[in-house]
Amino acid sequence: MSEKCSGQCQSSSTNEDVKIDTQLDNYSGAFVSTFKVPQMDCPSEERLIRLALDSIEPSVGLQFDIPSRLVKVFHDENLDEITKKLQQLNLGAELELTQNSCSTEAAKAKDLAQKNEMKEASTLKWLLAINGVMFFIEVIAGLIAQSAGLIADSLDMFADAAVYGLAIYAVGKSISMKLRAAHISGVLQVILALGALSEVVRRFVYGSEPISSLMMIFGGIALIANIACLFLIFGNKEDGAHMKASWIFSANDVIANVGVILAGFLVTVTSSRYPDLVIGLIIAVVVLNGARRILQLKY
Repeated sequence: MSEKCSGQCQSSSTNEDVKIDTQLDNYSGAFVSTFKVPQMDCPSEERLIRLALDSIEPSVGLQFDIPSRLVKVFHDENLDEITKKLQQLNLGAELELTQNSCSTEAAKAKDLAQKNEMKEASTLKWLLAINGVMFFIEVIAGLIAQSAGLIADSLDMFADAAVYGLAIYAVGKSISMKLRAAHISGVLQVILALGALSEVVRRFVYGSEPISSLMMIFGGIALIANIACLFLIFGNKEDGAHMKASWIFSANDVIANVGVILAGFLVTVTSSRYPDLVIGLIIAVVVLNGARRILQLKY
């Protein structure tokens, strides 16, 4: 079945585009098989492969070299099942080589995967802290300023904090668990967006006198916070559905923050509460659209 691994591990690579993702709790990795996947052009196909092999027992380790269209699978005596699942994806996957897995190579793959997970978790904790703090700041400012826009934005911040909490939970979990966490966060976004819509309707019916200066000041602070979030998450935005969801939410927030600042300016210019109500409505719709995109995420 296999060729012996000589001297140095033949699969070692200095290519910076090689990505390793392993789930090795129940995995000894006696063999490593190399598959050529001609239609693996981007992270989308990579995610399909991860999902296809996610249910295999014993679990496998995966090493991706997308530019070379190669996937290395660290596995035990389950090569036939792995090959069948890969070929069912219709990406042209063909087995090129199976050999004994070097213990140093498998250990290196596991170590790199653990480091990536630690980095991802650290990023998410920062995002959780930023959004949690900004929720309290914006909701208090929104109540003082009588601003539907700030209150809607604060609810969006709260939803994002919950999203990042779920994403932290998903780090190191299976691909299906990460997708489930993303979908839960999308449902939460729908609920809070509807809450923001109800606040807009309430203020439209009962009236309000938004303080434009507070809207612009706290909208600006929130904008800075969300731009920082985008920089933090940029390098990990393709690392699973849970991280993709986090990227989508932060990008939506930047749009919403700019809208709050613009609405504050228009309230000053027009002496009308309607720009505030309009931006509150728009933010709620943006949040709902983000939730739709999250709920449509697949691998």
